[in-house]
Amino acid sequence: MSAVLKDRPEFAAMRTADLDTVLGIEQAVYSHPWTRGNFVDSINAGYQCSTYRIGPEIVGYFVLIIAVGEAHLLNLSVAAGRQRQGIGSELLREVMRIAIERDAKHLFLEVRPSNAPALALYAGFGFRQISERRGYYPADGGRENALVLTLDL
Repeated sequence: MSAVLKDRPEFAAMRTADLDTVLGIEQAVYSHPWTRGNFVDSINAGYQCSTYRIGPEIVGYFVLIIAVGEAHLLNLSVAAGRQRQGIGSELLREVMRIAIERDAKHLFLEVRPSNAPALALYAGFGFRQISERRGYYPADGGRENALVLTLDL
């Protein structure tokens, strides 16, 4: 019998050197992805920008801002070929852990009503809808609303 070592998943601070990979994921999973500038600005502003790696492969990431007792999840993404493997849940657990550690009492996010997998993920963690932002997201042929969700931490 031989032991098979698996690559241990780990979180790491997102670096500018990661952005080619992050942008590749972003462009593969969104019709209107964030730009390199969005990520660079988030890193430079000191937001919590983290990658999730399995071995050397970046399989997901998130961008989180925390201020005055509130956390706002700006982006959470899982590589297209790695979806439906529990990675989104791992990312969200880490977001929640960081928010609680930094004394946030509430976690907020926006999500497209058309993003059924994300809505199911957030519902599974107990998020509830508190508002709707009209025309928030760019969409093919116009704009799409955003559902504003929150979770008490």
